Amino acid sequence: MIVTSLEKIAGTERDVSGPDWRSRRFTLAGDGLGYTLTDTVMAAGTETYMQYVNHVEAVYCIAGEAEIINEETKEVHHIGPGTLYILDRHDPHTFRAITEVRNVCIFTPALTGGEVHDENGAYPAAEEMA
Repeated sequence: MIVTSLEKIAGTERDVSGPDWRSRRFTLAGDGLGYTLTDTVMAAGTETYMQYVNHVEAVYCIAGEAEIINEETKEVHHIGPGTLYILDRHDPHTFRAITEVRNVCIFTPALTGGEVHDENGAYPAAEEMA
């Protein structure tokens, strides 16, 4: 059984930040579960381009207002509390945080811990982190 909290992981190697975001990673590859669960906060007024070519991500918004732009189709979707989106096709997208946004995210395969977005908006594959 794994029992933890935001308080326990804040300020540890599981608390990772980029210029526009902070990702607190409850589970990692080393936990042996095959997925990563995060609590991620995106700063208000920011836009972040991402394309997870090595991962599939499911995102459930629990606070804030945002838009997600599918960069292939140019579709714009409103994101707010109670909204789920899944990047099941390694979709290139821009996340535009209108207010501060808090999301619960699941990544598969699991993250190893210190991933940050590369120049293409992706996290490296696990074998690249080893």
